[in-house]
Amino acid sequence: MGLKDLRKRLTTSVRELDEQRLQERFHGLDITAIADLRCRTAIRIGGEITRMRIRPRSGVPAFEITVSDGTGSAMAVFTGRRQLGGVEHNRAIVLEGVAHEEHGKPVLLNPAYTLLPSLHE
Repeated sequence: MGLKDLRKRLTTSVRELDEQRLQERFHGLDITAIADLRCRTAIRIGGEITRMRIRPRSGVPAFEITVSDGTGSAMAVFTGRRQLGGVEHNRAIVLEGVAHEEHGKPVLLNPAYTLLPSLHE
């Protein structure tokens, strides 16, 4: 590690370093950056799962995950589900579907998903 790299790491916030790490991790996977996605078009995004919760929608349980790719975050909602096998915090995932906007954030309903291997596998 050179002095420039060390200086950059010491003067950059943890949040900025994490965003940079995420952008580098998903670079080259033929996905759209969350900050660049357009609603109501077919998209393919990737990110790390930062939040999971179960929340009823129209009286039906829905499993919600929030993913971040370093440029922004999006939510995926799986209706009628309380969990998804292999889905856990900090797991990398690729989502494919059509997004719409809810409360200023992109949301994908029942998207196709692919779990990516962890960095330690």
